[in-house]
Amino acid sequence: MLDAARARRADAAKTRRKSAVSGDGGERRLRGYSGPGPDPRDPQPLGVVLERLMKARGWQQPAAEATVFGAWEKVVGSEIAQHSRPVKLEDGELTVEARSTAWATQLRLLAGSLLKRIAGEVGHNVVRKLHIHGPAAPSWSKGPRRVRGRGPRDTYG
Repeated sequence: MLDAARARRADAAKTRRKSAVSGDGGERRLRGYSGPGPDPRDPQPLGVVLERLMKARGWQQPAAEATVFGAWEKVVGSEIAQHSRPVKLEDGELTVEARSTAWATQLRLLAGSLLKRIAGEVGHNVVRKLHIHGPAAPSWSKGPRRVRGRGPRDTYG
């Protein structure tokens, strides 16, 4: 029994030694401190680590969607960004609110080129369709001058 245990221990030591040895040009060295050469344990740049983490967790799509909102001026240009803002992105459909109805019309005419710019900046299939709206109209249902009930019916008739 003792001889069998010694044989297993010797086999395990050989296996460990083989896995702990790296071969560069026939040289064999034990693992430990790597010395002057690069080593996977060396500190990595933060961008490389974040990119690897995003890829491993499948966060590329949410990161690209966040870029549309976070870097809107960079994505569409400064002039368009001054007169519009992204509101919502769901299922590849981006809703953009323009500052005026004239700018909403202009953005509808530029929708094709805007989609190309967005695809070039954040990636393809992040935004597939644009919904462009003008400014929100004021609500007459709330406020100090609101009349409760049905109100007068002879105003529009």
